[in-house]
Amino acid sequence: MPHPVNQTAAHGVYEWSSRLLDRLLPSRCLVCDERGSNGRVLCAYCHESLPWLAAACSRCALPLGTGSGPCGDCLRRPPPQHATRSPFLYRTPLDRLLPRAKFHGDLAGLRLLSGLMGDGLVDADRPLALVPIPLHRDRLRRRGYDQALELARPLARRLGVPLRDDLLRRVRATAAQSRLDAGARRRNLRGAFEVCAGPPLPAHVALVDDVMTTGATARSAATALLRAGVARVDVWVCARVP
Repeated sequence: MPHPVNQTAAHGVYEWSSRLLDRLLPSRCLVCDERGSNGRVLCAYCHESLPWLAAACSRCALPLGTGSGPCGDCLRRPPPQHATRSPFLYRTPLDRLLPRAKFHGDLAGLRLLSGLMGDGLVDADRPLALVPIPLHRDRLRRRGYDQALELARPLARRLGVPLRDDLLRRVRATAAQSRLDAGARRRNLRGAFEVCAGPPLPAHVALVDDVMTTGATARSAATALLRAGVARVDVWVCARVP
């Protein structure tokens, strides 16, 4: 029987090695390799070019021309989450940073992205817990880390919100969402999550993930939490695909 992945131990090794490298090497921008600015691995120019999302649907964070109410799709078919917040559009340089962080073990990039998320979420309604959207154990074993957890952990510390990575479990090894169209994404995620903690559950939680495309993953995870008794589920993602 394969041994389960010890995420706490792995995170400790990653954090130790990253701190050592930070001391030994000057910070360089992860996008263009120029010298970092303000203690971050991002230069001033690349920071200025970040694609902040100004006007978006309050329910699904779809970019809007103006305003912040629900978009037409959410008015016709409201999603299960109460609100979705995304500081950024999935555009340059996020479309370089996020895949590298998600698939290639760039933990410095994940720490940077978590810090940028915190900058964009300081005015968000505070939940009682942050819940990272989990990977299935097979994918976690192959990848060695969960990018949503690595985003959520420093974000929880910064905002002073408890991290509850024990609440939600992915019980189905689904196909990669990036290979599917919108309808197939929704079918792929049905019944993919279950709540694995007993009552009392936090009344208000925010799901944390890296990117939202169609919202199928968030919809499935939020539905599982609401059915288990959570009263309000928000979704916080780093970037929204327009």
